[in-house]
Amino acid sequence: MTTIDDARLLFTGSLGCIYLENSARGLLPTTARDAALRYYDARIAGVAKETDPVFDAETQACESFASLVGATQDEITLTRNVTDGLNIFVTALPWKTGDNAIVSKEVEHPNGVYALYNMRQRHGIEVRMVDAGPDLSISVDAIARAIDSRTRLVIVSSVTFSTGARTDLAALGQLCQARGVTLLVDAAQSVGALDIDVRAFHIDGLVVGASKYLCGPYGLGFLYIRRALADSLHPTYLGRYSIDLGNAHEGDQGGNTYQLMPGAKRFDSGSYNYSSASAAVASIGILKAITVPVIEQHVLQLAKLLDEGLRAIGLPILSGGNERHRSHLVLMGLRQPTTEQRQLFIALSDFLMTKNIRVSQRQARLRFSFHLYNTSDEVQAVLAAAREWMQAQYISASHFK
Repeated sequence: MTTIDDARLLFTGSLGCIYLENSARGLLPTTARDAALRYYDARIAGVAKETDPVFDAETQACESFASLVGATQDEITLTRNVTDGLNIFVTALPWKTGDNAIVSKEVEHPNGVYALYNMRQRHGIEVRMVDAGPDLSISVDAIARAIDSRTRLVIVSSVTFSTGARTDLAALGQLCQARGVTLLVDAAQSVGALDIDVRAFHIDGLVVGASKYLCGPYGLGFLYIRRALADSLHPTYLGRYSIDLGNAHEGDQGGNTYQLMPGAKRFDSGSYNYSSASAAVASIGILKAITVPVIEQHVLQLAKLLDEGLRAIGLPILSGGNERHRSHLVLMGLRQPTTEQRQLFIALSDFLMTKNIRVSQRQARLRFSFHLYNTSDEVQAVLAAAREWMQAQYISASHFK
């Protein structure tokens, strides 16, 4: 097993700043860069696709990701990003007019919401909005009340991008399975930092991009579809890779009828992003060497330390109010900030940048997000910078009430 300290040396970007912008994009390790370059070097040399191992990257990436989330390789297909994965899944469902889907618009990412609006426009479904819980988490109870006999799909984020609250996937998965409802999880803010098992949580579909906590490149994502469900779905669009012709060459036409590939492979539609897949294999290899449960324990400890420290100096924290919903994201902000309060959060973010501390902003909230390469010393540096800013600007807790 690789230690976190050893792995941190591969993320050279973490050595030049305090990088807490992981919720927007993770750092790329040097091994991922090297893997992508090996692919490009092979292409420059004109290697044969049929024989060179650089073209095994798609299979290796799917196998690596599958083992990370408790799936099998034939339940994984590569996508371009989270949006791509959401739409591949949602458009393949057998919608009927009058069906409904459930989403928590208040805290959900817009991509999941728009995917459902598209089905409303095309198929006449109802999009049911449920309120978030008191701590701005996705409420399983509210979803349970919204489900009826025409509910086909529930879309949730494993961790909400706007509040940092962790969804109780175990409870939600059991609920959806018992009620015969398909569960699709946007795991952009969790896989790679938090331990997710699609079998244990009864997840039917899961989407993630490689660029955040998988520490991979942009332009690559993963879609998991439970094998039995995938075998019942028909892709919205087809390509030669979607069709099962055994070991026939990819250029072979086949007959006038066709058999879809088994599992999620029926959603493969064309040539793969081999360079990005190569990089992702290297990045995921680091996560697997440390093990995600070890990473999860590390990042949750750091998040709790920062949460408690920021509260102690009087700064408002949206996340972490319920221990069950705590994640590796600490969200500073208010549910409905005034213009003056919004300006204060922006000013703090700008001040942190002068201290070489990187955070991201969403909806007038500051997101402090942790990954394996962050340390407790960095948390203390953030707290010291926040205290310095408050003292210099004569800011107190009263400014946020």
